Amino acid sequence: MMINGINHITFAVSDLEKSVEFYVDLLELRLVGKWDKGAYLLAGNQWVALNVDDAVTLETKSDYTHISFNVLSTDFKKMKDKLESAGVKSFKENSSEGDSFYFLDPDGHKLELHYNNLEDRLKWVRENGWLTFELY
Repeated sequence: MMINGINHITFAVSDLEKSVEFYVDLLELRLVGKWDKGAYLLAGNQWVALNVDDAVTLETKSDYTHISFNVLSTDFKKMKDKLESAGVKSFKENSSEGDSFYFLDPDGHKLELHYNNLEDRLKWVRENGWLTFELY
């Protein structure tokens, strides 16, 4: 297989300082570099880029597309409470296995906190019998 992973995730942002504050202070990503039009962060070993883009609109799309950040189960409640205390807006209630918190960043990008992995999800699917789900 030629593709062996996700290299990085880029968020187009309208206000770099506000976005850096959100991702570093609230989500606790590590800031590794910054310039006038962008910043590089790390979420664990995953590279996250923020780039100022004049085309950013603050309208939140109505579809389910989102990026999910992994947290330890022991940190989930603390992180969720921290985000809610900061006034971060939620966009969806969790209806799947494991704890999830769906929320928006300052530019309306859809994000999620989740602590299970694909293995746990597939185990849950097997145990709960999704009728249309095929396992490969």
